[in-house]
Amino acid sequence: MPDLDHERQFNGPVIGIDEAGRGPWAGPVTVTAIWLCPTAYDELPADIDDSKKIKPPRRTSLAAVMMAPPHLHHTISIDVAQIDQNGILQATFAGMVIAASRLTEKLVKAGLSAPVHALVDGNLLPPDMPLPATALIKGDSRSLSIAAASIIAKTARDEIMQTLDALHPGYGWANNMGYGTKAHQAGIRQFGVTPYHRRSFKPIRRYLDAGDD
Repeated sequence: MPDLDHERQFNGPVIGIDEAGRGPWAGPVTVTAIWLCPTAYDELPADIDDSKKIKPPRRTSLAAVMMAPPHLHHTISIDVAQIDQNGILQATFAGMVIAASRLTEKLVKAGLSAPVHALVDGNLLPPDMPLPATALIKGDSRSLSIAAASIIAKTARDEIMQTLDALHPGYGWANNMGYGTKAHQAGIRQFGVTPYHRRSFKPIRRYLDAGDD
């Protein structure tokens, strides 16, 4: 289970950053940066964990708790156009930089100190990160702040995919969230590629090259 050991290594506000949606064939990549208020640590739910380990209804309720004061967060979704133009890694990095910058602004506006460090899930950091940062492999299972960010990002992106599913029924996005499931593949074969598909991803390019669009 994630804990606060990494956060407590620093003197000052520490933020956690994670993304949701790097692998799907469709939809945005969503990034959340969050600051968990130290005076409310003891009030945090005990089951905060890697979002993939938590069932959707519980994820939604946990996200609501962590999005409420005294905690602060910023969530941003990077759209398919930017993913296709810059690649999924650079799009994710851009989201991390923006989320960290906007959260810093929110902390300062609230009369708090700017964050002194960011804990980022994964093994890579954006080269233009606006503050010192540490990449933590499997960070959403090690750092409570990263786990919190993973839950909020996943919840926000799932809501986007459910909205897109209503606009483009037939791909199963409300269930598969844009991942390349059999239902999603069947939808592409039947209905073609939508503006929300990532044309830079090899599976989608194969469909386009085959003339299925």
